[in-house]
Amino acid sequence: MGLSKKLLTGAIVSSLGGLLFGFDTAVISGAEQGLKEFFNLNAISHGFTNSIALIGTIIGAIFAFIPAQYWGRKKSLLIIGAFFGLSALGCAFTSSWELFLFYRFLGGLGVGASSVIAPMYISEISPSSHRGRLVGLFQFSIVFGILLAFISNYFLKIQISVDAWRWMLGVEAVPALFFFILTFFIPKSPRWLIIKGSGEEGLKTLRELGDLKANETFEKIKGSLNKDKVKESLFQKKYFKPILLVFLMATFNQFSGINAIMYYAPRIFEMSGIAEDSAFLQAASVGFVNMVFTIFAMTLIDKIGRKKLMLWGSIGMIISLVFSTFFLNQPEIGKGLLIIPILVFIASFAFSQGAVIWVFISEIFPNKVRASGQSFGTFIHWFWAAALTWLFPIVASLPNGGSYAFGFFAVAMVFQLIFVIKLFPETKGKSLEEEI
Repeated sequence: MGLSKKLLTGAIVSSLGGLLFGFDTAVISGAEQGLKEFFNLNAISHGFTNSIALIGTIIGAIFAFIPAQYWGRKKSLLIIGAFFGLSALGCAFTSSWELFLFYRFLGGLGVGASSVIAPMYISEISPSSHRGRLVGLFQFSIVFGILLAFISNYFLKIQISVDAWRWMLGVEAVPALFFFILTFFIPKSPRWLIIKGSGEEGLKTLRELGDLKANETFEKIKGSLNKDKVKESLFQKKYFKPILLVFLMATFNQFSGINAIMYYAPRIFEMSGIAEDSAFLQAASVGFVNMVFTIFAMTLIDKIGRKKLMLWGSIGMIISLVFSTFFLNQPEIGKGLLIIPILVFIASFAFSQGAVIWVFISEIFPNKVRASGQSFGTFIHWFWAAALTWLFPIVASLPNGGSYAFGFFAVAMVFQLIFVIKLFPETKGKSLEEEI
């Protein structure tokens, strides 16, 4: 089935929210030491400064379903673009630590909201046969944004000697402006229109998006909404299964250690004896491998399914994290070698959790509670991200702390493998109205 121009426009533009998400998440890895020096931060305030955006992300994820439900997915994406732009400019120009925290927090709100609303929007405009790949565009944009942040940090680090962190954080305003402008040209979600009672406009949008069975899709959506006229609460017994699955999926995503690596990649490589400039360059290689294997996973996700990707990726993460733990525990052996298991881990993560999580969360809940369900799953994801980002530098400062952290990540991935084998459902090819 060919994809309509309007469908591709909607998917590609909304996925740019993921690029800003990825850039905002990874850029701090290059700026954190400069921030520590400029604001004269102690260990506690330094950790808080690094994690303030993630605290904003948690709040953005919790409350994103409110504007998504009442104002719509499209208007919410416009607000997100504005938040990213204001955050980047504010961080670049302020000399007040308190204002810096505010602007990073604002960017975190954008990250949290975009991680809920953009995948939700793409899943709602996409046919089931292409939904995995189209929602996967969001993950691709995340890893592309991460790569851009690492590359940008590396070149700004070697070109600018004074307050390079301002440039690192400020350049995000450029893609934020493009995202904000382009969002005006995407269609509204047909499912949101139908939920809000604009059935004719919703049916018209389905046809414009290239749905060859628009009338049938329309009736399925209406039928799923008519099952229960009472306003639905997510936290009730009948939704226990999808809530549990999403909780475990989001928890294991962060217990893999992915955000610790993304936030502290240069420092992790320095822990194994790598020079500072080389550590920044190796961090850029992490972003490159992340992007390549995300593309690889996107080509397979609708062919072999979500479960097989998770299975193979879990095995790869376990093996690579065990070797990383060993090299960090034996730095005289691991010097120069740590990059190998780290890159294998990144490849395994991108091929599995990275490619699957946002697709899975966007399709596991029924229509009536999808927005609140996606907010719940994204909240769990970012709660653990904030906690681990704050704790990692504390643990890493202990003797052999890096090996303790990576040992924990390896054990967590063993439990993830058990989860995938025993509980993880295959959602490939199912419509959003089907029960999982």
